[in-house]
Parts: sequence; C-alpha cells; structure tokens
Amino acid sequence: MSWFESFVLGFVQGLTEFLPISSSAHLRLTSAFADWPDAGAAFTAITQIGTETAVLIYFRKDIARIVSAWFRSLTDRSLRGDHDARMGWLVIVGSIPIGVLGVVLKDQIDTSFRDLRVIAVTLILMGIVLGIADRLAARDEAGGRHRAVQERKSLKELSVRDGLVYGICQAMALVPGVSRSGATISGGLLMGYTREAAARYSFLLAIPAVLASGVFELKDAGESGHISWGPTAFATVIAFVVGYAVIAWFMKYISSKSFMPFVIYRIALGIALFFLIGFGVLSPDAGPAGG
Repeated sequence: MSWFESFVLGFVQGLTEFLPISSSAHLRLTSAFADWPDAGAAFTAITQIGTETAVLIYFRKDIARIVSAWFRSLTDRSLRGDHDARMGWLVIVGSIPIGVLGVVLKDQIDTSFRDLRVIAVTLILMGIVLGIADRLAARDEAGGRHRAVQERKSLKELSVRDGLVYGICQAMALVPGVSRSGATISGGLLMGYTREAAARYSFLLAIPAVLASGVFELKDAGESGHISWGPTAFATVIAFVVGYAVIAWFMKYISSKSFMPFVIYRIALGIALFFLIGFGVLSPDAGPAGG
C-alpha cells in the first residue's frame, strides 16, 4: 500500500465510520473504483482504532462517568440502580452478539462478505430500513391532524432487552454495507428512542467491539506480516482526525435533521453498483486482497 492510498483510505474511514452509510463498504468500493488491491478486513479493523479514539475523546466525560459508576457499583450495592452504572452493564450486554458472531464468521468477513454484490444488497436493504425508522421517528415528533405528538424514549429508559437488540443490530454490521451506526440507530428508532439517544448509545456501544477487533487484527497482522505498518498507522491517524470532526458535526445534525439524505444515497449507490457489475464495468471481486 502506498502512502497516497493510505491517506485516501484513512480519510474515507474517518468520513464514513459514524455516518449511516458503512465505512467498510466505502473502503472496499474506494479500492475497487481506484483499481487498488483490497486493503482487507484487517486494515479496516485497525484504522477503526483511530475513529474509536475520536469517540473516546469526544465522549470522554460520559465514558469517565460510566466507567467510574460501573466500577464503584461492583462493591457498592446502592449504586447498582444508578443510570451510569447500568449503562456500563448495558454496553457489556450489547457487545456480546458482535463478539460471538465476529469469531464465528471471521472467514466469511474476510472473504465472501466482501463481494460487491453483497455490499450492493446490504446498502439498499439497510437504506430502506433506515428510511422506515426515520419516517416513524418523524411522525412521532411532528404528530398530525388526528395524531398527538409521541414522546420518544431517552437512554435513561434503556433496558437489558433493548440493549441486547441494539447489540444484535450492531452485529449485522459485520457484513460490509450494513453500517454499524446505521443498523444500531435504525434499531433504536424502531424501538422508540430519540435520534440523539440512538446515536449516542450506538457510539458508546461500538467502543469495546471496535477496539477489541482492532487489537485482535493487530495481533494477527503482526504474526503474519501481511500488512504495511507505516501506511496503516498513517491511515489510522488520518481516520482519527477526520472522524472527530464528523462526530461533532453529526451529533448536531441529528438533533433537528432527517436521515433521508443518507437513505437516498445508500439506495442510489447500491443500484449504481448493480448496474456497474451487470454491465461488466466492475467485477464482484474487484481489487484482489492486498496489504
């Protein structure tokens, strides 16, 4: 991998990780369109350490409060009903599905899931799901002529069942094109949570899974030697810088705006992919695996 490729891919990772459009799909597509070797799932997982570092810094006050309350609740029973302590347990519960499926489906994640036809399908299907979830949230928020405004749930109302559902939604993002934030935010909106609550829990829930995945891939890559360390580290730094800016913008955007622009983009990109593959412009396995 060249330094220019690492800059572009790091920028794409940072730009798309927190938007509901799938960073893994866009990394795969960037390589395919540029006729570069597919950087692979290991590169994606390692550069995500950069974007998750951005999450750690942006939500540092929330995270410090949650971690502190969770540890104190282990010895102080009176704190076990505290919202922050419960949030610590709910992040752990929500991380179980992706941890289990990530190990079980590792071979598919590295191979068949990266087929461009699979990405096209997931872009379209999850775009439709996000669109439905967004419309339901908008209907509750706006009310109507014969319908009262419906108050949506905050994170203080998050239950173990809902945390597990969020976790299952996050696990779907093991398939490129689904989008971690897109799946978890859609799940949250369909369960009746506010846009801000769904996005905030989505970002917090991603921290253990993404960091664990990145460390796991670092270990494997170190043993195999099949990765360009300098360019990968550079891409990770770029992903951190761009990712932090995107989080700040996205958290402001969702407070008042619809997800429909992302829905339209996902569906249009998925359809375009099918046309390009159908007319032979792109091969489903374009960009052989590289490092």
